[in-house]
Amino acid sequence: MTAETADAIVLGGGMAGASAAAFLAGRARTLVLEAEAQPGYHSTGRSAAIFIQNYGNRAIRSLTAASRSFFENPPAGFAEHSLLGPRGSLHLAFEGQEEALDDLVAGGNGMDRITADEALRLAPRVKRDRLIGAAYEPDSTDIDVNALHLGFLKAMREAGGRVVTDARVGRMTRNGGVWRVETPAGIFEAPIVINAAGAWADTVAALAGARPVGLVPCRRTAIVVDARDGDDVSRWPLTGDVAESFYFKPESGRIMISPADETPVEPHDVQAEEMDIAVAVDRFTNAVDIPVRRIAHRWAGLRTFAPDRTPVVGYDPEAEGFFWLAGQGGYGIQTSPAMGMLAGALVLGESVPHDLTRAGVDPAALSPGRFSTLEE
Repeated sequence: MTAETADAIVLGGGMAGASAAAFLAGRARTLVLEAEAQPGYHSTGRSAAIFIQNYGNRAIRSLTAASRSFFENPPAGFAEHSLLGPRGSLHLAFEGQEEALDDLVAGGNGMDRITADEALRLAPRVKRDRLIGAAYEPDSTDIDVNALHLGFLKAMREAGGRVVTDARVGRMTRNGGVWRVETPAGIFEAPIVINAAGAWADTVAALAGARPVGLVPCRRTAIVVDARDGDDVSRWPLTGDVAESFYFKPESGRIMISPADETPVEPHDVQAEEMDIAVAVDRFTNAVDIPVRRIAHRWAGLRTFAPDRTPVVGYDPEAEGFFWLAGQGGYGIQTSPAMGMLAGALVLGESVPHDLTRAGVDPAALSPGRFSTLEE
């Protein structure tokens, strides 16, 4: 079988792979190989869809800050409407969580400490009895994940790139400086492969003969329930507690709830478990005066973390031409513009864009080589 050739092959068509391909395609012949029948089936399509600056560690926050300008002013024609919508995020502190509230406010940027009564004006159904205060981030916004993902894929295609679906990697070999990737959809060759396979990224690395970095896929559960009759919840902020044991947000007139679970699992088409659903309902009803009489919808997604909970972006120190773009955890949507831009620059051996360095993005902190250093 004759192989289709490219300059770079992106393995995975979710948000990570699509964003990297969008920034690469105008400068290199780019192919995206997607294992499923459609890109973004697993984690990208199951996101809470919100931009929160004060979320994650320092590396994550730098990538988030560097992404904001793209969200606010995407390229002409990227999307038909704004990628962001007003929301805000409210972090509740109950009795016993005083220290966690202090730490959150002290370490936050654009985070306001507010009283319990002020918190109740933002989320009126929260129970008052144990609430001692809250932190509020007014600049948090909803993200139109579908428009963002489609925008990256559109930009990639307009620049000459191509997506091949049902192309799960079966075998990878490297000979003469070229990777050969064998899939049910055909054989593809390129000097560079970009491992954007999400929860399967360590599995793909093993196929390439590269050393896995220790990625851990974790299940995250969500359910949608009815609001109280007569309540207009559309303007409520995303709300959770400072211990991150649950959160909820408006969802098309209803309320989406998550127990903020992170259960390690093998990579697979993950589904919501009954125990996690029960935990979500229990934590929500203990904190919020809204009875859960029925569950309108339920799902689960995978959040995949590196051992230090920081994304892995850069060339493998041992496998030539093998580039990592993995371990985004629960931050992959809100950081995707910066990570796509960074990946495009590093893949092509270019300097890191000034907008990224100005926001504090440090390629060394994201490099897969950091794990080799730790082992030494």
